[in-house]
Amino acid sequence: MEISAGKVKELREKTGAGMMDCKKALAESEGDFEKAIEILRKKGAAVAAKRAEKSANEGIILTKVFNDGKSALILEVNCETDFVAKSDDFLGFANLVLNAILTSKPASVEEVLTLSYDGKNVADELNAVIGKIGEKIEIKRFVIENAVNGLVVDYLHHGSKLGVLVRVDELDSDKAAELAPIVKDIAMQVAAMKPAYTYREEVPKDLLEKEIEIYKEVARKEGKPEQVLEKIATGKLGKYYEENCLFEQFFVKDNTKRVSDLINDFNKKNGTKAKLVLFRRFHLSDEKK
Repeated sequence: MEISAGKVKELREKTGAGMMDCKKALAESEGDFEKAIEILRKKGAAVAAKRAEKSANEGIILTKVFNDGKSALILEVNCETDFVAKSDDFLGFANLVLNAILTSKPASVEEVLTLSYDGKNVADELNAVIGKIGEKIEIKRFVIENAVNGLVVDYLHHGSKLGVLVRVDELDSDKAAELAPIVKDIAMQVAAMKPAYTYREEVPKDLLEKEIEIYKEVARKEGKPEQVLEKIATGKLGKYYEENCLFEQFFVKDNTKRVSDLINDFNKKNGTKAKLVLFRRFHLSDEKK
């Protein structure tokens, strides 16, 4: 049967699929518009299955602060190539996911796929964009942080491949605007210095024990006497905390201060009890956490 150019154009506008794919779908469905849409969705699902084993290490990190600065979202959506990561179709899908999460506050990536936003189902849109682009695309992870009487600040590094959230609790709302720039600096610190933990108390005990054994063994091989190995290991452990725990890191903008000093000085000046609670650091090359 003859498929009109107008109908092909209409299907393309509705689905975002290529002109030839739309024409083939309409021909296969004998002009039935809804069946043609279903065919295109199945094509996207088929491409997704075919690309499932491919690596999707490119993509975008998105952040959004909401609820008057008391809450924030960080999201990672992946694709296979940097070229696709910059495309309008991929970015449009990533922002659809962002808005769906902001609206419905799901608990998992699996739940995100069941959501709809602005009349568009996330799973259907995922299949559609996969079918159009021909690459593996996946919603890798997201976190929503809600401060308790405090604020959450975001930082998105140039290129949107690295994003950070930093949460501070127990802060009077009239002091939030004054503390926000300091927390932004801390978020940039997290991006630059890649701490593993916020406080030393969060470091797993078994990891510390391994570090101590390594330090002792190195000192032993250097000929240090057995009775001073514990003291040497303890000193080196302090260095480990400085490098890996955000609160103890030296501040990159002023190495005469630690990150802890930024919060402590603010509290002393303002008579507040603001507490740095945690950070979230999403980088495209990270393993899923």
